[in-house]
Amino acid sequence: MDVLVTGAYGRCGTALIDHLHDRDAYEFSYYNRSDRSDDHPYGGYETIVGNVTEAEKLRAASEGRDAMVHMAAYPYTDGDWTDVFEPNIVGMYNALEAARTEAIESFVFLSTNHVVGKYETEHAPELYSRDYDLVIDHSDPVRPDSYYGASKSFGEDLGRYYVEEFEYPKHFYALRVGTVNMPEYDHPYGNAEAGVDDGSFERGSPEYERAVARLKCTWQSRRDFAHQISCCLTDDDVEYGTFYGVSDNRRRWFDLEHARSRIRYDPQDDGEQWDGPPE
Repeated sequence: MDVLVTGAYGRCGTALIDHLHDRDAYEFSYYNRSDRSDDHPYGGYETIVGNVTEAEKLRAASEGRDAMVHMAAYPYTDGDWTDVFEPNIVGMYNALEAARTEAIESFVFLSTNHVVGKYETEHAPELYSRDYDLVIDHSDPVRPDSYYGASKSFGEDLGRYYVEEFEYPKHFYALRVGTVNMPEYDHPYGNAEAGVDDGSFERGSPEYERAVARLKCTWQSRRDFAHQISCCLTDDDVEYGTFYGVSDNRRRWFDLEHARSRIRYDPQDDGEQWDGPPE
């Protein structure tokens, strides 16, 4: 399967590279705003340098592909409309247009848990405890918590329109990803340890413990993330689906049964298995 990946060198794209790039079933090409030097940890891969706002360049990069994994976006909840408009709105339209005109069968869209982030705003921090009674599934109303979340909700809606209105893409998968980190922080203490490393707070502080509690809910390990992408790429049944992207965390408030039953997602990790950061 020939797959184009946009926004390839962020936290999620590099997880895909680490766990899927060498599989015989896939031939990946990476579309990114910049390349990486050969001595970079993610250097040496086939990279098409371009922005998703460049419609013709993205369309040319899409020629002959079987699937697109669209990750390129402005990813921060504190951004304003100007921040999200071109990368998340125009870029999403350009990616779907490229898939339509170049007859790409499957489109995997990196959405976000912030599409339903107001549920967390309403219920936190009690929501982070193991026994809190709330589960959000794919049928619950969207409640974006930011312009970023709203832009991703738009992307989900536009994807539904394309698969129902046009011949291509034939399959659209929106993954409402929780928290995927770079390798050094790929554990449920990752955000807390990053806060210690950048001087935001001390280990064992209330801020540290809250960061741990939240990540034990929202963490998606890099291997589970890559596995979920693979589940979408190998599926040929779903026309349109939204799926939550978290590991099998006992504290999670996001449903996984829909992903298990529709795309055979089988996460291996659980934040509760960790009682401290790695030594």
